[in-house]
Amino acid sequence: MKQKKYRIVRTFILAALTFPFIISCDSNKILEETPLDFLAPKNAYSSAAGVRQGITGLHAFTRDEFFMDGTNTEQETFAWRLGVSTDISFHGEDPASTKFPCDFVSFFTSTNYISRDVWKVDYKLIQMANVLIDAIENSDPEIWENEFQSDAYKAEAMFFRAYAYRELVQVFGAVPIVTEAIKAPKDDFTRASVADVYDVIVNDLKFASAKLPVGGKEEDPGRITQGAAWHFLAEAYLSQGKNQEAVDAANHVINDYGYKLMTERFGNTVDVFGSGDVYLDLHAFGNHNLPENKEAIWVVQYEPLVEGGSSFPGERAVGPAYFRMGNTPDGKKAFLGELYNGKYTGYSDSLSRPVAWIRPTWFATNIIWKDDWNNDFRNAKHQIKRDFYWDNPASIYYKQKVDFSLYPPNSGRDSMRDTCQYIFPYFMKFADPLNHFTNPDRSGNGYNHKDWYALRLAETYLLRAEAYVNLNQKDKAADDINAVRIRSNAKPIAAADATIDFVLDERARELWGEEQRQITLRRTGKFVERIRKYNNNPIYPGLNIANHHVLLPIPQTQIDLNIGAEFPQNPGY
Repeated sequence: MKQKKYRIVRTFILAALTFPFIISCDSNKILEETPLDFLAPKNAYSSAAGVRQGITGLHAFTRDEFFMDGTNTEQETFAWRLGVSTDISFHGEDPASTKFPCDFVSFFTSTNYISRDVWKVDYKLIQMANVLIDAIENSDPEIWENEFQSDAYKAEAMFFRAYAYRELVQVFGAVPIVTEAIKAPKDDFTRASVADVYDVIVNDLKFASAKLPVGGKEEDPGRITQGAAWHFLAEAYLSQGKNQEAVDAANHVINDYGYKLMTERFGNTVDVFGSGDVYLDLHAFGNHNLPENKEAIWVVQYEPLVEGGSSFPGERAVGPAYFRMGNTPDGKKAFLGELYNGKYTGYSDSLSRPVAWIRPTWFATNIIWKDDWNNDFRNAKHQIKRDFYWDNPASIYYKQKVDFSLYPPNSGRDSMRDTCQYIFPYFMKFADPLNHFTNPDRSGNGYNHKDWYALRLAETYLLRAEAYVNLNQKDKAADDINAVRIRSNAKPIAAADATIDFVLDERARELWGEEQRQITLRRTGKFVERIRKYNNNPIYPGLNIANHHVLLPIPQTQIDLNIGAEFPQNPGY
């Protein structure tokens, strides 16, 4: 299985990144070292199977660094990528936290965790891709299994390189361009212009869009196909203000590969809360890779109980920590949870064990739904769980809805913790109710094993709508927005209503926690404006954001180590 390759490929990649390369010349071939009993690019990538393992390594690294919480500071970076500290969410566990970006002024210094981790991860992914590209370009033509394989594997590596630069250029601006494997220490990097970085992204994605397999022809589920490359090419064009090119690229995704928005129920979804719809099916366990799911473009792969399969921490990140709220108004334990091995765990298997890293804003839970509260599927009770019920039979409040107004005035409750950490609306697409494979004593411990969309077609429609708004073709923008809205039974909008802000609102409705909201807001020039307007962190409303926060600070470690060339910091830091 694809997951079992992971531990092997980690060894390959480690060797590729750390092997001390020996430089030799033709007249001294006797001195040339050929690795025979350890792994290095020279032998690890000397066969099609070895290069395939390298591709698996790129996928595994991206999955684990972009879509998992990891340990320590990687939790903050994971939450940041899912949209914490934007217009759609803030850190609920502690809105005054110094670990998560709650106060931009005090948090975003040149030594903050997020800048450091994003920089490190993206450049490591670039180095991994460059090592693989170099090996492919210098490979023996006889190793390939067919005439297309070499270019297809190179295209996939180039896709991941572009994916890393996509984040770097959006959040840091001008950054060093590295398109060859680094084989010796280097201390003289310089910052290339934003335009030059986009040239690299566009060139990589053009190659990828031509040489990757089409959807349905990829070797394994989750592998990159032409549709994904065209989508990110459209996004790159949008970021440069090339709106017609963005439309043309998005057209390829929407028209040429058989993708379609799912409008009928499919798969084996269990309607745990008594109702369901096609949007629930899109996010249900086992449905992401089904052939009938025509909306999936790039799916990150997880598997339960398989070496290398890993798990997705969405429940841990986005749900409320209901189990911490203490007692009912009459002094009984508020939540008993599941009965396991003869005692109650305190956790509900329909909710798992969240810790409220990402608490949705009022904008995300209320404002964007006001015109379609009762009819938009995406706001249904099984999609956004707003009502929680005490489950202790010993309490007179048993099976009643949690209502903090029922507590006596002298109960000592902390209203901020009650509504930011313990109970708040839970976007259930991150959950996998009654379907946890590990940690039964903690109802999965906040982790499940659903696959996760890195990209689906609804986002491409909204990307094209953004380009049409910029081109002042608002009728076409409205058509694309309405394609997404009608699927979820929301009322269509008129052309006059198709604005960038409406596109961003629709992205919040459709893609809450799926898109990299940080990138979207920066690309549209709305980062500072919408955080000030909509982030209702109760301690730091608007997160004290300043104009210079549109770019992250360059990590101080990078500046300090780059002694061979000037490496200026971003303005404001």
